[in-house]
Amino acid sequence: MSAEESLLELGRLVRTAGGYIVGSTAQRRMHLDPATYIGSGKVEEIVASREEADYSTVVFDDALSPTQQFNLEKALGVKVLDRSALILDIFASRARTREASLQVELAQHEYLMPRLRGQWEHLDRLDGAIGSRGPGETQLETDRRLIGARIVRLKKQIKQVSQQRALQRSRRQRQGLPVVALVGYTNAGKSSLMRALSGADVLAADAVFATLDPVTRRVGSGDAEAFLLTDTVGFMQKLPTQLLSAFRATLEELHTADLLLHVIDGTASAVEAQRVTVEETLAGLGLGDTPVLAVVNKIDGMVLDGRSVEREADLDALAALNPLELPGEVRYTSATTGLGIDALRRRLLYEFFGATTASTATLASS
Repeated sequence: MSAEESLLELGRLVRTAGGYIVGSTAQRRMHLDPATYIGSGKVEEIVASREEADYSTVVFDDALSPTQQFNLEKALGVKVLDRSALILDIFASRARTREASLQVELAQHEYLMPRLRGQWEHLDRLDGAIGSRGPGETQLETDRRLIGARIVRLKKQIKQVSQQRALQRSRRQRQGLPVVALVGYTNAGKSSLMRALSGADVLAADAVFATLDPVTRRVGSGDAEAFLLTDTVGFMQKLPTQLLSAFRATLEELHTADLLLHVIDGTASAVEAQRVTVEETLAGLGLGDTPVLAVVNKIDGMVLDGRSVEREADLDALAALNPLELPGEVRYTSATTGLGIDALRRRLLYEFFGATTASTATLASS
């Protein structure tokens, strides 16, 4: 993903978090500044632009060290965030269940722990002042102990949730139904696709990280010819490591899948970079050997021969053209208009039950 595309994505994250963009800037450097990440000249440039831009927060696209964040806030005189902090804030606003809240809180505490020193550095600068250095260090250590104890409690609670989910998975496995899991870049349309395939009333929104909790629904044409479809949190480049670690209990749902549906936004400008990000994330989660079927979604927003994609015949044309140059088998859908949904459902049933069920599904959906 290019620097320009990454900044555009960062802007969308800022808007999702409730902010608005008043300006942006970029810098190319051979080496990052260990003190401020960017060079002193760029720092002065950002400071000078404040009168005109009137900004109250500066968000960096890459991860900042605790020292860099502290030095930048001191130099700029405003709150400084990096992409990790911004994503954690969005996850906190999206958490609706106890499980999601626990996982987000754990990630936030693990992110905050190494940054506590900067919270109390103003006391260290008061040399000679009565009641300064000692209480400051005492408060710092107190905060570290409190947060450390909270992290331990959260991990225990998340482990309990993980055990409960394991029991639910074992019950589903005893039913003998195959499991298909939806994966993809955030806002690729996974939840919309799940709603279209299963007919279930699940949350589908045009927003990043709209779904945090796993949702499983049954899809099929009969009692025996059915599979379970699971949706979970979407991926994104530069996801905080604390977040992936905290959400492992949720992402464990993917490990029981017989097939992964990699949902790709056919209208995304950085579609190839998004595809690679998802594949690298899956590999990092130990899912590199699980079978994957690519599904290009939002094809109603794509252009074929100078017109929008809106007919069943267009599906064959897209498959022949393979406009995104994706490897292996690719399916094309529009969860919004329903185009390609029946064909995808038949393909999935054929994957597990063969030609007889696929034919039955064709008749049932015609």
